[in-house]
Amino acid sequence: MKQSLAHANRMLKLFGFFKVPLIWYCRPRILQLDEEQVKVLIPLKRRTKNHLNSMYFGTLAVGADVAGGFMAMSKAEARGKRISLAFKAVTGEFLKRPEADVIFTCNDGKLIDKMLDETLATGERVNQPVRITATCPSLHGDEPMAVFDLTLSVKVARS
Repeated sequence: MKQSLAHANRMLKLFGFFKVPLIWYCRPRILQLDEEQVKVLIPLKRRTKNHLNSMYFGTLAVGADVAGGFMAMSKAEARGKRISLAFKAVTGEFLKRPEADVIFTCNDGKLIDKMLDETLATGERVNQPVRITATCPSLHGDEPMAVFDLTLSVKVARS
């Protein structure tokens, strides 16, 4: 993917502002985007935390959504194809309270490539779970705060 981080973050902000305002409200920022991995940071601020001063459950879901979906959108854009993307199922395991900025990491780039190859070849909808791990590096290093499995559903969008 040839997309620069500046371009990716600009596209994420525009998508959030015009299509999913809750994403825009949480202010996610892409830290890394390559063929294998995406890392998205959501800062812990007044608008993203709960009454316990940890990241609100809804904000964690937004972070998992962005990390799982942005890579698929970017990979499709790099191929010059439009896709219909949705999440069909989600499971989350909450391990510790995230009491600082959270980084959401998805390492399923190869799986997403296979999904895109299949939908482009068949025209059918393809569903696969992708894993997103949430960490608070400033407090706990690489120890997971939460782990999400989202069933990503992609289909080539016909014009």
